[in-house]
Amino acid sequence: QVQLVESGGGLVQAGDSLRLSCAASGRTFSSYVMGWFRQAPGKEREFVSSISWSGGTYYADSVKGRFTISRDNAKNTVYLQMNALKPEDTAVYYCVTDPRVNRQSAGWPNYWGQGTQVTVSS
Repeated sequence: QVQLVESGGGLVQAGDSLRLSCAASGRTFSSYVMGWFRQAPGKEREFVSSISWSGGTYYADSVKGRFTISRDNAKNTVYLQMNALKPEDTAVYYCVTDPRVNRQSAGWPNYWGQGTQVTVSS
């Protein structure tokens, strides 16, 4: 059974940094796409970033240049370094994974973590 456990969320001020981590278990994830979504209060979940097994990365326009995704396949862990945080980054951040590379595939991503709260005060 796939398990994704996020950590690293918290309350910070605008301009600060946070690093989220997500530990995956239940199978070998080295060939899986791993990534992050977020959901702000009253809004739909939105894609933040993803990273393929080979290190190819994608970012939402709203976080480009501020967020960096990385992964450690030996540890089945994905990270999201968030710099220059803004109040509009406040959301629950979800770790996700899927064996399919195409993010437009129906039901992508297949697996979700429970989420970690990130709150950015102005």
